[in-house]
Amino acid sequence: MATARGRAGAGGGGAGPMSSLAAPPAPPRPATRSPTRSPALSPAPGPSRCGGERHRNASDAGAGLGAAQDAQLRSVDLNHVIKLLEVSDSKDLEKEQLKTLKKVVKCFENGLPLKDLAQIIKILNLCAEKMNEQEAFTEPLCELIKLCGLPFQKKKLSDEISYSVAVSKSIAQLGYLMRVPSSQVRIQICKCVVSFYNTELPRKLLSGYQPTSANYKIQMAELGGLAETLVLSLALVENQLTEKLWVLKALQHLSSSGVNCRLMMKAQAASRLCLYLNDVDPSGQLVFRSSEILWNLLENTSKEEVVNQLSSLECVYALKEVFVDLLMHGFRHYDRQLRNDLLVIAMLLAQNPAAPMIESGFTKLLIVLATFTEVKIPNPLVKGLKLTYSYEDFELKKLLFNVIGFLSKDPRAVQLLSENDVMPALLYYVKPNQKPGFHDWSTAQYEELQLHAIAILASVAPLLVDKYLSCQANTLLLVFLEWCIGQDPFFGQGNSFHGRGGRGNKLAQMRYSLRVLRSVVSLHDDAVNLNLCDQGAISQLLDILKYAANKSKEKEDAILLEIQANILFLLSVLCENDLHRKELFSYEGVDILIPFIQMDPKKLYSGLGHNCLLFCALDCLWSCVVGCYIAEDYFLEKQGIFLLLDLLALKQKNLYSIILGILVEFCDNPKTTSHISTWRGEKDQTAANLLIQLWRQEELELGVKRDRYGRIVDMKRPIASSLQKQQEVVPMPANCPSFAIMEISENIRAKIYSLLCKLGFENLPGLSAKDFVTLAIIEHYIDFKVGEVWRELCAELKEEFRPVTPDEEALKFISKVSEDTGRMVATLQTEVLESQHHKEIQEEEKTYTKIQAIHKQREIVNKSWENFLTRTSNYEALKKAKRLQEKSVEASRSKLKTQSGAVHSTDIKGLSTTIGSGRLVTVQSTPPQLVGGPLAVTDPSVCEGALKKIKRVKMLDSVKKDSVPVE
Repeated sequence: MATARGRAGAGGGGAGPMSSLAAPPAPPRPATRSPTRSPALSPAPGPSRCGGERHRNASDAGAGLGAAQDAQLRSVDLNHVIKLLEVSDSKDLEKEQLKTLKKVVKCFENGLPLKDLAQIIKILNLCAEKMNEQEAFTEPLCELIKLCGLPFQKKKLSDEISYSVAVSKSIAQLGYLMRVPSSQVRIQICKCVVSFYNTELPRKLLSGYQPTSANYKIQMAELGGLAETLVLSLALVENQLTEKLWVLKALQHLSSSGVNCRLMMKAQAASRLCLYLNDVDPSGQLVFRSSEILWNLLENTSKEEVVNQLSSLECVYALKEVFVDLLMHGFRHYDRQLRNDLLVIAMLLAQNPAAPMIESGFTKLLIVLATFTEVKIPNPLVKGLKLTYSYEDFELKKLLFNVIGFLSKDPRAVQLLSENDVMPALLYYVKPNQKPGFHDWSTAQYEELQLHAIAILASVAPLLVDKYLSCQANTLLLVFLEWCIGQDPFFGQGNSFHGRGGRGNKLAQMRYSLRVLRSVVSLHDDAVNLNLCDQGAISQLLDILKYAANKSKEKEDAILLEIQANILFLLSVLCENDLHRKELFSYEGVDILIPFIQMDPKKLYSGLGHNCLLFCALDCLWSCVVGCYIAEDYFLEKQGIFLLLDLLALKQKNLYSIILGILVEFCDNPKTTSHISTWRGEKDQTAANLLIQLWRQEELELGVKRDRYGRIVDMKRPIASSLQKQQEVVPMPANCPSFAIMEISENIRAKIYSLLCKLGFENLPGLSAKDFVTLAIIEHYIDFKVGEVWRELCAELKEEFRPVTPDEEALKFISKVSEDTGRMVATLQTEVLESQHHKEIQEEEKTYTKIQAIHKQREIVNKSWENFLTRTSNYEALKKAKRLQEKSVEASRSKLKTQSGAVHSTDIKGLSTTIGSGRLVTVQSTPPQLVGGPLAVTDPSVCEGALKKIKRVKMLDSVKKDSVPVE
């Protein structure tokens, strides 16, 4: 205790905590209470006086009372009292000392001023020293300690901060007084500490003083480390029950503060309290107060630290014994609540691998308690135990299920779980809900226990596969799932944590049952999967998936999406690498998968779980369809490849790898490549163009060096990423892949290369010159990758030893081949760019020539229009143009003249225009003198026919002119 006292005293003298003590707001002034009137102060009876006179007399009386109190305070010289107590003992002097102490108590009966507190504490310490030989000082000491429980008195608002160091040290000294071997003193100290939390003000106040703020003492106790001292004092009172209970009561109040809890943890409060749990206490307060303090420590400090302190074998034994005692003999409501509180602490211990729960037998006891009502196998650990259907026992049952869940994470507890029939006990709840009996859980309680048990089963089943199969758990779960989608009129309550979303339906039961199946199927155990498939699990799961998908159309929520995702995962695992199961899945399964792949892209960001659902659908497609030609062909008929490419075109980075992997696998089907080549995206984008864009995007993210045209820059390492170049050479064992090999699986370039290999690198539609530049790199990807591996091999060899000359020459040649490939590809890229540049120049020239011709034609038209306007406005120009026209016409005529025949003029008389003539033709008959000439007609029938044709043509022309066009 001396060491603790010195430490606390030294800590209390620091100035650091002062910054946290801001000046509290002034408390509201309490209502003035009329002091008990003595005859001397009571006004004498007489005639009635006016109000002013009464007020004056009352003021005089109050002033007199204040003056009396001040005089009384001045009449006690605390320095004189200290000197008097320091004098050596004598009988007469003892009486004087006791009399003086009574006077001090009387003087400060309404509270201790802050300025006098340090002297009062010194008087307390002197009295404590005298108590060792003179028991008469016990009563004054207790009275003075009692005064410390009253609110301290301050004159100014700043006194709380000014005296904070002295007050914190003084309160710390109260804790050190626990060393006094007096039950009365120790109990009074604890009462004083408890009174810190009493906010009632004293009936009388010192004149000129006001009480400190309500939390002032609590803050000073934290600053002085009182809580730590009281925890250490438990060792002094461990054999005195009454004193121990008072210390625990004080600690219970102090533990409401996080600061005090941390101080208590320094003194190993958790382990000390736990060791005292089994002490004899007829009242039951010891366990109650200890558990309350432990709970406060768990809430206000680090749980790990508290659990570590409780993880000793002695503490676990003590906790186990008191828990068993409350379990077997506690019949009150209070006892059951306390039992459950201790079980929560035990549950926290079960999560700590260092806690000796198994060694103490506590683990086995808890497992037996969790299962004995369902299994009904006699066990001596629970002989005579009967659980009721009260709320506390319902909470106990749920806590025991939680303990099973935590124990399933401890490999050491698996054997105990197997031996104590945990699997049958949990499977007891995998059955359709029934109406409760009179003495049974209510419907809501049973549903909560059922869902809780199935949830714990998902954690336990993978650990106990043999028990799982022997109990026919797959059959029970499939029957239970059949009930979940049936028409049985059951309406879930949905009140519990596990029942979320299950009100008025059976979705909660379906959700947790599928979680159990998922946990066991994830083991990829052939026996479990075969057992499921033999019972028709694939067709049943497809029915449930269809049911959930239809429900999801009505209202989408996270639970329905989780159910669908889990079913798709189950189907993926069951059908993977098994052709017969894929055939069972094929037609119906593909029809169900297509809507998932057609999911609206906006839903991927909803936060409900659509992203996970889409991944599960793609994984199911890969596992259940790819590799089965029947399913593949049906998927192709449903235009599934087009849907996958549409999904890929959304450029969701997290979907690249799985979609490209599916497409590569699908290309083993010869019908797939034609579908890929036929696909067109937005703006008539082709699949080859899409893949090349993804390649460029991937290389940009990897930091691969390219020039602005996309050509190779580094001939030695043409496809190396920035991270790969920073990687140092580390010699690896032969069975460990190098960084160049690992890099293949970390990006999508290898998948794009494989897919383009299936499509071919020639005659790919819709590619630009830039695409061809990138395509040249993709085409030689495998060559570059081989070069990287050889380069790593050379670097590792040089780290270990120098190769012999032939080997060194061979390595140099291989490196040169790789570099030559890079140069060759770079040259090809340059040729492609130059060809494109030349083509662009040609196209530009053609375009320029076309533009030039258009401009020339426009100039001719404009010039012709200008000439026309000139002829129209200038008569001389018109005559000149006419002459030129006539010359042109004359020049165009044949020079040979017919000897016999009429010559007809082609000119129109009186025409004054130079533009082309209209549709006017004058036909002149043959002159009589020329009858019999070339134009003579000898057959009259020919003439008649010609005339008829002319008449018919004229009639048709007249009809056309008279007719009105219909629009």
